[in-house]
Amino acid sequence: MKKVIIALVGFGLFASCNSAQQKKVNEDIVKKDTKMENLKSIAKSAQDAFFTDYNTEGIKKYFKTNYIQHNPHVPTGIEPVIGFLPVLKEGKTTYTNHRLIQDGEFIIFHNSYHNAEALGAKELIAFDIWRMQDGMVAEHWDAVTPKVTETASGRSQTDGPTEVIDVEKISENKHLIKSFMRDVLMGGNPSKITDYISSEQYDQHNPMVKDGLVGLNEVIEYLSSQSNMFKYNKVHKVLGEGNFVIAQSEGEWNGKPQAFYDLFRISNGKIVEHWDVIQEIPDEMAHKNGMF
Repeated sequence: MKKVIIALVGFGLFASCNSAQQKKVNEDIVKKDTKMENLKSIAKSAQDAFFTDYNTEGIKKYFKTNYIQHNPHVPTGIEPVIGFLPVLKEGKTTYTNHRLIQDGEFIIFHNSYHNAEALGAKELIAFDIWRMQDGMVAEHWDAVTPKVTETASGRSQTDGPTEVIDVEKISENKHLIKSFMRDVLMGGNPSKITDYISSEQYDQHNPMVKDGLVGLNEVIEYLSSQSNMFKYNKVHKVLGEGNFVIAQSEGEWNGKPQAFYDLFRISNGKIVEHWDVIQEIPDEMAHKNGMF
């Protein structure tokens, strides 16, 4: 009887410890999920500290001191960011966010920048990718291009749907884009293009390309006839949330190395909309981190 009691007490202690451990695991998961949920708002506050408030203390609050920079024209570290604030403030540089997407620790901004001469042109369109760590901005990649007012499709470089939906489909949507990049843009099997892009709707925001597969084929035929077809050599990142997936790639165009940022909207297993930014990769950069 005594052995039974000891066994029951031992089992009770085990169950209690196991329950406490499970409770801690559950609390850690909740904390982790809560932190992940807050990353978008933290990233937005960091962006505002830079381009709205021009606030040094805000930069110190939201950016890690060993912040890694991939913009080719800005040195790495937090000090160059702080040093750039007076220039942005004097120029009254501001931004408009069009889409904000999260993939784990990565936050993707689709932005317009205004009065942005200090960044390269008065009006710019950009994709910014931030890697968050410990609730702060730890690393940054981007590509920018001047705003174009008259486009082949009549659409702007930023308009269109913004709502993130189909969050449960993100794995299959990212797989779709990875396969599309491999088969179509990297030349693995271009004839499969209709397996990826909808033949019923393909809204185009690249300034040179008309809507639909017809518009895309026209540009491909023209560039090919000029021996100036864009070339994708390597896909560095495929990130997304719900119905939006962005691919960050390296390639060539106009005889020069390029960074390609392609954002796709997916519906019912097909690409139905496309935005992009293409930026030439300079020979010399302000750091040794590269653009990728």
